Amino acid sequence: MQYIAPATAKEAASLLHASTGIARVLAGGTDLLVQMKAGMIEPDLIVDIKKIKGMKDITPEAGGFRIGAAVSGTELGDHAGVCALWPGVVEAFELIGSTQVQGRCTMAGNLCNASPAGDAVPAMVAANAIARIVGPDGERDCPVQDIPVSPGKTSLKKGEFITSILLPARPKGSADAYLRFIPRTEMDIAVCSAGVSLTLAADGTCTAARVSLGAVAATVLLVEDAAKAIIGTKLDDASVAKLEAACSAACKPITDKRGTIEFRTEVAGVLARRATRIAQSRAGERT
Repeated sequence: MQYIAPATAKEAASLLHASTGIARVLAGGTDLLVQMKAGMIEPDLIVDIKKIKGMKDITPEAGGFRIGAAVSGTELGDHAGVCALWPGVVEAFELIGSTQVQGRCTMAGNLCNASPAGDAVPAMVAANAIARIVGPDGERDCPVQDIPVSPGKTSLKKGEFITSILLPARPKGSADAYLRFIPRTEMDIAVCSAGVSLTLAADGTCTAARVSLGAVAATVLLVEDAAKAIIGTKLDDASVAKLEAACSAACKPITDKRGTIEFRTEVAGVLARRATRIAQSRAGERT
């Protein structure tokens, strides 16, 4: 196995593209190292991106924030600006693992692990976050929701890797929230989850919304019918009930030892309803 820590993103992309064996990117390593120790994977090449400029930075950009691919959960949670603008994204990210894991895990890594149950991903999809990707053909931007294509697989091409994630600017009166269900009180993966981002006018009318679900399909779902159910309303009980029903209708879960199809379908709608109310309360404080 070869380990290389390049100084530039271009060099990293070249190494990944030229590799003829199994190549993996190392940022936090909380997924990669576990997989290696479990014998699930034996990389021929590990490319450590932490020494590349900007990988550990949180930078204001166009009213939002650009999060470097090696920024840890602890570092993001300590950033007052991101916590104020995107509290739902931060609370989702901070649910990953233990305190020790939080010191290493990254949002980009959680995204590229491509687990339907990844906590950071539904919140980023609800936020309409954009991943910046570098590869042998240069740089491109891609919505986070288009990165995972199936469990464990992404849309990234050979030689490509994520260098940062942009959490965009948002209008006044906007907020988000994330909730998940787990059998234990902590350090577990989601049986189902929901992320909600919305914007309220001064009179409380919802003018924009994005609703996402995790762990109820092969990839995170963006539920447009759920957003349509509340846009143009003042989030009365009837409209939020329609959002809940739309979320349950969108579910395509499996039954496994962690939960049944019926359970996941019902609870996903409940979580979406509750997350909507939390986001509503937060947005009301920002109108």
